[in-house]
Amino acid sequence: QVQLVESGGGLVQPGGSLRLSCAASGSRFSIAAMGWYRQAPGKGRDLVARVVTGGSTNYADSVKGRFTICRDNAKNTVYLQMNSLQPEDTAVYYCNADCWYGYKLNNYWGQGTQVTVST
Repeated sequence: QVQLVESGGGLVQPGGSLRLSCAASGSRFSIAAMGWYRQAPGKGRDLVARVVTGGSTNYADSVKGRFTICRDNAKNTVYLQMNSLQPEDTAVYYCNADCWYGYKLNNYWGQGTQVTVST
């Protein structure tokens, strides 16, 4: 099993910045991809950004140019730098990872961290 532990959420004013972190831990696994999703009240869970082994990234159109995802392979950690935050970015942000365990690819979720953008 793989555990994902998120940190870095909180309350920020519009135009501000936050950095989220997600560390994966466990035994005998390798990470294929890591990413962030978010879920606003009353809405579904949507992809924010994702990075795969090799470094390729993809972003939701709504965050392009404002958010940056990066991964520290040595630490099995993914970061999401969020700049120019707006009220519509308010949501619970979930870390997600595709991990190889032997020859099986499993998907894991973190517990979520709240991001609130408000005056």
